[in-house]
Amino acid sequence: MRDILIKNADVVVTMNEARAEVAQGDVLIRAGQIAAVGQGLEAAGAEVVQAAGCVVTPGFVNTHHHLYQSMTRAVPGGQDALLFGWLRTLYPIWGRMGPEEIRISALTGLAELALSGSTLTSDHLYLFPNGARLDDTIDAAREIGLRFHPTRGAMSIGESLGGLPPDALVDREEAILSDMVRVVDAHHDPREGAMVRVGLAPCSPFSVSRDLMREAALLARDKGVMLHTHLAENDEDIAYSLSRFGCRPGQYAEDLGWTGADVWHAHCVKLDGSEIDLFSRSQTGVAHCPCSNCRLGSGIAPIRKMRDAGVKVGLGVDGSASNDAGNLVAEARMAMLLQRVANGADAMSAREALEIATLGGARVLGRSDCGTIAPGKRADIAIWDMRGIEAAGAWDPVAALMLCGPTRVKDLFVEGRQVVRDGQVTTIDLPKVIERQNRLARQLAL
Repeated sequence: MRDILIKNADVVVTMNEARAEVAQGDVLIRAGQIAAVGQGLEAAGAEVVQAAGCVVTPGFVNTHHHLYQSMTRAVPGGQDALLFGWLRTLYPIWGRMGPEEIRISALTGLAELALSGSTLTSDHLYLFPNGARLDDTIDAAREIGLRFHPTRGAMSIGESLGGLPPDALVDREEAILSDMVRVVDAHHDPREGAMVRVGLAPCSPFSVSRDLMREAALLARDKGVMLHTHLAENDEDIAYSLSRFGCRPGQYAEDLGWTGADVWHAHCVKLDGSEIDLFSRSQTGVAHCPCSNCRLGSGIAPIRKMRDAGVKVGLGVDGSASNDAGNLVAEARMAMLLQRVANGADAMSAREALEIATLGGARVLGRSDCGTIAPGKRADIAIWDMRGIEAAGAWDPVAALMLCGPTRVKDLFVEGRQVVRDGQVTTIDLPKVIERQNRLARQLAL
């Protein structure tokens, strides 16, 4: 692989331990890693990428997504519903999907993430209708070239047993655990620099049994993989936990082995002080999904309190049926604004929001090799052109990225390979994918 030299960036935001920002900075990429960061770098034979007028950041990290939902945006009946009503509207539609819908929606969602600067994303796929498999999303990620952390989700408690999903969308727990073993053995790569790591992710307390939660935790520890689920998303979620289990979600998670450095929970809008302390002590991570939380009326997650307590926090766009976008820059900006609404204008700076979007997400996903522009780290890099209308007149280009934009990346490198060039995805025929996506969406609507 040819060396790549990014030259003359207005600012390189390193996110290293000192949070250094290098003016008129250069970054040298060699063999998928960052070889050097500084000023006036030279490398004979390297491909030179000019970054004058640009801000260079680590690639953004998306810690929670449902890629398949990009095919069901703005669905009537779910547009103005709370979480449980929204799910009941969408479940029957998702039940009509199959392997091709899962693959194409993943390609679409991954492209959207790439164009908003994401180099690493998780995905939570918890239903497998009509022969769909987690492998369909993994194939899509390999095609587009993003670093991927898919999670094998599951639902096992249908309506007839007091759960939320229809019985037709749940699976037997023995089959779930068996397939979890299969996908981990087939796809999980524990090595530094891995392009694919697999997690285990029973969907939520209202769609799986306590036994499955417990068994999945034991299996994950045996296999050395991470655990993920939804937790404390809204008031309905809390009420369900209290009535069904006699405890709050934090206690439920702790009792079943669902706390620790190898666990991250999505949303956590309604965590109380004791649960925040629990997550801090146990090093449990949180995927904060501010746009989805707003869209579904779930509330404002106490991110300021979590960060101050030392809880690991990353960002998630959540599914494109509840967001209904998949833009990490927009997510970071919303995270910053919501904490200011809740706690005052100085509650979260633009740079802290940028840190959560990059280094914070990498820490949540257990990726010490990502989230930083420093020698030896993986070459996952986003280049943002600040010369457009969005940032015109900005005095501080780093803050401007969060305060005013742009929201679309100029260039994106993953493991040193260019996935976006001049604002266009290089690895797939995106117009053809969008055409296929729209055709399949229309068929689902019939």
